[in-house]
Amino acid sequence: MKAQRGFTLIELIIVVAIIALLAGIAWPSYQEHVKTTRRADAQGALMALAQAMERHFTDKGTYSGAADNNGIPTIFAGEAPLDGGAKFYNLRITAADGTSYTLQAQPKNGQAGDGNLQLKSSGQKAWDRDNDGSLTDAGDLCWSKSCS
Repeated sequence: MKAQRGFTLIELIIVVAIIALLAGIAWPSYQEHVKTTRRADAQGALMALAQAMERHFTDKGTYSGAADNNGIPTIFAGEAPLDGGAKFYNLRITAADGTSYTLQAQPKNGQAGDGNLQLKSSGQKAWDRDNDGSLTDAGDLCWSKSCS
């Protein structure tokens, strides 16, 4: 009698179940990593916008006039990431006067619900982790996973 080669249906079901289990664990982790990477890119874009604000101040003697009436920067890109096709943050100048400014990266598309990022001219950073619309909570006053 010739020995049969191949996999039984039970063996295939077990392999598919293992792959499904591994995918079920890996996919959420991957999605979180993608969100974290996009957030880091927006933080870099805010820092670059802050440099543009400083150049504007050096040239004009004020931070005013760096944005249109909707807060969209006229001296820098209005969306992040700065390169590539899909944009996940709107960059906004939410306040600017003669001596100070406040910048925000507002999430959209795949980042929606991730909370605004903020950078002030004083260097203070904030991230609305819980997406409650407030950037004044003690737990919001940094860009790290947790503020201590």
